Amino acid sequence: MTTPTGRVTSGLTISADGYSAGLNQTEQRPFGDDGGDGWGDKLHAWFTDTAEENRAEIDQMIAAKAFIMGRNMFGPVRGEWDRPWNGWWGDDPPYHAPVFVLTHHARDPQPMDGGTTYHFVTDGIESALARARAAAGDGDVAIMGGATTINQYLAAGLIDELRLHIVPLTLGAGTRLFEGVPPLELQQVRSRATTLVTHVTYRVLN
Repeated sequence: MTTPTGRVTSGLTISADGYSAGLNQTEQRPFGDDGGDGWGDKLHAWFTDTAEENRAEIDQMIAAKAFIMGRNMFGPVRGEWDRPWNGWWGDDPPYHAPVFVLTHHARDPQPMDGGTTYHFVTDGIESALARARAAAGDGDVAIMGGATTINQYLAAGLIDELRLHIVPLTLGAGTRLFEGVPPLELQQVRSRATTLVTHVTYRVLN
């Protein structure tokens, strides 16, 4: 059996003090007290308001051949799947590849338009990664988030490259990248500043 050669990458938009979302997240305000409308309008203005300036980074976000995300990123439904929910992204999500959703509650795969299929993984982060690697072949696997999921993969030493999109605001509290993660040795690969964000890519060495 051949060993997959693709990288495991992760990209996340964070505030200057390291938060990807604020406190008090709800279905009506998925990013909580985020300094804006609760839908990340300030955090994510770099790709909603200045998309062309950041085209390379936006394209890179969805260039992987398989994706992993936590259930909180997939949607607001908690506990058993007691109502229909197929993500925040409508009938044609942007991934166009297999997406493995971490959850404690089993659910059948959900095919969507455009080539995206959600697979629901109940036996942990390493199982999800093994399945994603198999699906990606020699392509990259992207850990999409949220921060809590990325922290689990960082703590387990399973991410090769970390791509941070740092926006010039602070939140003070909320869901924080690197929370509970042991010290890491990072090598800066590239950085680029645009009007609303600074993109920094690190290779994770340990």
